[in-house]
Amino acid sequence: MTQAETSTDRQADGPTAREERQSGLRTLRRVGPYLWPSKHLWVKRRVVLALVVLVLAKLIAVYTPMLYKGAVDSLAAEGVPPLALGAVGLTVAYGVARVLTTGFQQLRDAIFAPVGQRALRHLALETFTHIHRLSMRYHLTRKTGGLSRIIERGVKGVEFLLRFLLFSIGPLVLELTLVAVILTVLFDARYLAAVSITIGLYVWFTFAITEWRVKLRREMNRQDTDANQKAIDSLLNYETVKYFGAETREAERYDSAMRAYASAALKTAYSLAFLNFGQSLFITAGLVAVMVMAAMGVQNGSLTVGDFVMVNAYMIQITVPLNFLGTVYREIRQSLVDMAEMFDLLEQPADVSDKIGAKPLQVNGGEIRLQDVRFGYDSDREILKGISLTAAAGQTVAIVGATGSGKSTIGRLLFRFYDITDGCLTIDGQDIRDVTQDSLHAAIGVVPQDTVLFNDSIGYNIAYGKSNASQAEVEQAARDAQIHDFIMSLPAGYATQVGERGLKLSGGEKQRVGIARTLLKNPPILILDEATSALDTNTEQDIKDALQRAGEGRTVLTIAHRLSTVAEADLIVVLEKGEIAEQGSHDMLLAQGGRYAQLWQGQQSDDSASSVG
Repeated sequence: MTQAETSTDRQADGPTAREERQSGLRTLRRVGPYLWPSKHLWVKRRVVLALVVLVLAKLIAVYTPMLYKGAVDSLAAEGVPPLALGAVGLTVAYGVARVLTTGFQQLRDAIFAPVGQRALRHLALETFTHIHRLSMRYHLTRKTGGLSRIIERGVKGVEFLLRFLLFSIGPLVLELTLVAVILTVLFDARYLAAVSITIGLYVWFTFAITEWRVKLRREMNRQDTDANQKAIDSLLNYETVKYFGAETREAERYDSAMRAYASAALKTAYSLAFLNFGQSLFITAGLVAVMVMAAMGVQNGSLTVGDFVMVNAYMIQITVPLNFLGTVYREIRQSLVDMAEMFDLLEQPADVSDKIGAKPLQVNGGEIRLQDVRFGYDSDREILKGISLTAAAGQTVAIVGATGSGKSTIGRLLFRFYDITDGCLTIDGQDIRDVTQDSLHAAIGVVPQDTVLFNDSIGYNIAYGKSNASQAEVEQAARDAQIHDFIMSLPAGYATQVGERGLKLSGGEKQRVGIARTLLKNPPILILDEATSALDTNTEQDIKDALQRAGEGRTVLTIAHRLSTVAEADLIVVLEKGEIAEQGSHDMLLAQGGRYAQLWQGQQSDDSASSVG
C-alpha cells in the first residue's frame, strides 16, 4: 500500500490517537481560563474553597470504616475501640461521619455552582458572538440545524467537564491513595498488591474500551446531526413540501436518517453493556481476592472480625468511585469529542475582519465608487469583471440586468459580506476594507428581495431597525412603509405574532415590514435589492413614493430586475455577464437602442400581454 493510500485510509477512519490527544489537550487548555479566570478573584476563591471542602469530605470518608471496625470489635469484645467509645457511641459516630461526608460533598457542589454557570454563560456567549462574526460564505455552506446541535452538545460537554474533571478525577486519586496507604500500614503489602492490580486492570480495560466507544459515539453524533438537520430543513420549507405533496417523501428521508442514527446508537449501547460487564468482573474479582485474604487472617487469628468488616468497607468504598471512574472517563472522553467540534467552530476564522487600527466610517455625503472591482464566489468563476461606477452623494443609481449578471453581488460587496478580489470600493473616498464593519453596517440600510422576520411580534420586527426605538418612531416608520393601517386592523395590532420566518404574513406584508425596519434605521445609504418585487402594482407605487421620500438626501443603490421600478433613477447601470454594458439615464438608454432598450421593450410586451390576459 502506498503512503498516499495509507494517509487516505487514516483520514477516512477519523483522527489518529495522537490527533485525539492533541485535540483533548487543546480543549482542556481552552476550558482552563473559564475555571481559573485571571481577572475574577471571587471565582478563584470559590474554586479553592470547594477544593478544601472536597478534601475534608474525603478525609472523613476514609476514616469512616475505622469507626465501623471499632463498633464491630467492641461488640465482639476484640481489639481497642477508637476514640475510647463504646459500640453505641462508635455507631453514632459512624452515622455522623457518613452524614458529614455527604454534607461536605453537597456543600462543595453549591460553592462551585456559580463558577460553572458563569463559565457556561460566557462560553455560550462567546460562541454565539463568534458565529455572527463569521462571513456570509461560511453561513451559506453551513447547515443551521447541525450548527445548533454542535453548540448544544459542546456547551453541555463543558458543563460536565468543569464539574467532574475537578471534583471526580482528583478526589478519586486522593481517595485511592489514602486507602492504599491504610491497607499497607494496617495490614500488609499483599493487600496493596491486590488492590493495585485490580485498579490497574480496571483502568486499562476502561480506557481501552472507551477509546473504541469514542469512534462509535462520533458516528452517532454525525448521524444525529444529519437527522436533526433534515428535520429542521423540512420544517423550514413547510410550504414547499405541501406544494409538491412531498410529505411521504420527507418522512422517508427523515426516517432514513433516523435509521442510520438508530444503528449507530445501538452499537453504542451494546458496547456500553460490554464495558459495564467487564468493569464489574474486574471489580468483583479484586473484592473477592481481598476478602479471601482477610477471611484467612481472621481464621488464623491475625485479624479481628472488625478488620474483616473494615477491609470489606474499604473495598466497597473504592469500588464506588472506580465504577464512577468508568462513567466519568466515558463522559469526559465523549464531552471532549463534543467540545472539540464547538472549539473548531470558535477557531473558524472569519473571511472578512477588521484591519488592525481600523477607524469608523465617516459619511459626509455618501458617495459610492467602484474602481475596476473584480470578485468571484469561487476562485475559478469570476462574477464581476472589472466594474467601475460612481454613485454621487444623494444620487439614486439603479443596477439592472439579467439574472446572474452580478447585480445583487455589488450590494453584498458594499455591505462587506465579502471582500473584493481586486480593485477598490470606497464610500466618500474611504476604502471600506479600512473602516470598521460596525460603522459600515450602521451607515447602510438594506431592504432585501426576501425579507426574513424573527418569530416575534410585528412591532418587534420593525423596532429591530433601531435600538430603543419609541413606539411613536415605530408607528411612523410603519406609516412611511404603508403598513400602519393594516397593522392596526389586526386584533393584536403591533403585538401580532408573525410566526417563524414571518410565515403568518403575506409576501407583500413581510416586505413592507422590512421596509419599515430599514426606514426606522434611517441610514445615509440605502440598498434596495428588489425591494418591491413581492408587492402588487398599487402597493408598489405607494412604496415607491415612500422610498423616494426616504431616499431624499441619501445615496440610494437600487438593484432591480423589473425596469419600471427604476425609470426615475438618476443613473441606470446595465450589467451583462459581470461587466457594464451601458449606463445613463432612462431616456438616454432608450434613445441608444441598446441592451437596456431591448430589456425595456421585452418587459413592456410582457406587461401588456399580462394585462390582456
